[in-house]
Amino acid sequence: MGLIKFYKDNREFIKALESYGELVTIQQEVDWDLEMGAIVRRVCEKRAPAPYFKKIRDYPGFEALGAPLATYPRLAIAMGMDPKASVPEICDEYVRRTSGTPIAPILVDREKAPCKENILMGKDADLFKLPGPMVHDGDGGRYLATWHFIVAKDPDTGVINWGMYRQMVFDEKTMVGPVLPFSDMGKMFYGKYVPKNKPMPFATVIGCDPLSGVAACAPSPIPEDQFTGMLMGAPVELVKCETCDLEVPAHAEIIIEGEVIQNVWIEEAPFGEYTGYRTSPREPRTVYRIKAITYRNNPILTVSNMGVPTDEGQLLRSFSLGLEMRRLLESQGIPITGVFMLPESTHHLVVVGTKVAYSGIATQIANLIFGSKLSPWFHMVIVVDDETDIYNKDEVIHALATKCHPIRGIRKYEHSVGTPLYPFAEPEDRRWSRGAQVLFDCTFPLHWPKSDLPIKVSFNNVYPKEIQEKVLKNWKNYGFQD
Repeated sequence: MGLIKFYKDNREFIKALESYGELVTIQQEVDWDLEMGAIVRRVCEKRAPAPYFKKIRDYPGFEALGAPLATYPRLAIAMGMDPKASVPEICDEYVRRTSGTPIAPILVDREKAPCKENILMGKDADLFKLPGPMVHDGDGGRYLATWHFIVAKDPDTGVINWGMYRQMVFDEKTMVGPVLPFSDMGKMFYGKYVPKNKPMPFATVIGCDPLSGVAACAPSPIPEDQFTGMLMGAPVELVKCETCDLEVPAHAEIIIEGEVIQNVWIEEAPFGEYTGYRTSPREPRTVYRIKAITYRNNPILTVSNMGVPTDEGQLLRSFSLGLEMRRLLESQGIPITGVFMLPESTHHLVVVGTKVAYSGIATQIANLIFGSKLSPWFHMVIVVDDETDIYNKDEVIHALATKCHPIRGIRKYEHSVGTPLYPFAEPEDRRWSRGAQVLFDCTFPLHWPKSDLPIKVSFNNVYPKEIQEKVLKNWKNYGFQD
């Protein structure tokens, strides 16, 4: 793998965003109570540059970065690419980097770890010393952790997990949030710690470098610290925690250490979700007890605001889930031309392009991905042929409306695993994570004679090559600007 440009911390990334015109620095003081969240939400909906808040009410010395990876140009910058890179180019580069050998992290001394510049232990470790925002009006509390990840370790294998699980501040020493049993951390906690009646050590990482954040969203089987190394092309630097046997990115802004408590629950939510709705009822959820807080001088909180598309959660989950599906299908020898999860679908809809090599290929594709560990996070699959550009929403909608037979082309999968966040689900189904899924087969049957196949009427399809080239060559001479 060649030399890759990467940013070792959030601060270098902020400078890069500014240099590309993807940052707005806000010098005016903003209120952590709704104002900051409202700005971030409007930024997401307008696809505006990331807001960098220099002054937060009640919290002198703290800053915040909102919507750090809410657009593809910002994701491209995080990958060290041109912000004008196309989605397929970003996807191909991601797959290229992560198809090699995992790169193990390196451990650095505390003296070389900026996240240790300030250490609060015992009674001094107070969550209200951090500027946790009230993100949405109607939320159940202040959510300090909205763009972050939690580090946990399997007690038997030593395998680590970095995952994004929301955390609401309950009091000075306690955070609360949902940990779903089918999630990687949920499997560790409910499968290993709870049966032994033992708490699980955790570390919440806020304000990491951008590629560590990308890795924490990826459903890859490779441990996220090694996966980050693959994305960087170099080892990520970690440092040991103060109170437990976990390691965290040395250049992160804020680290919160503690234990996930077994057999204790506190009510959490509601919260504005990635689906664009507030669906979570206020219910007893998993409890995090705090032991230590460490942070950099003038720490920069990272803030995401889940809601209508698109924000980080939708964009990165769509991006990484789609590419893991691509790996899965390619590993089974399926002749796919690409996989794309539309962020605007809140990563509930995935489009798969394929060469229709045999009958039933769309059903085979759906069976494979609905049967994978990725399955609970989406419920609609559209399979199109290789003439359809899966990254072009207009072409996908056209294929859906014209190639999918309203009865024979639709296959329903009942009794699937779902999540509590599906807005369309019955309250009882949400409570038990019950779902359903559907395939839309947008390919023409193989048994149709070629003479019966409808011909697509488009510029690229129904004009001779020489006419296309002549029109393109003279386009501006005709008076068109683009």
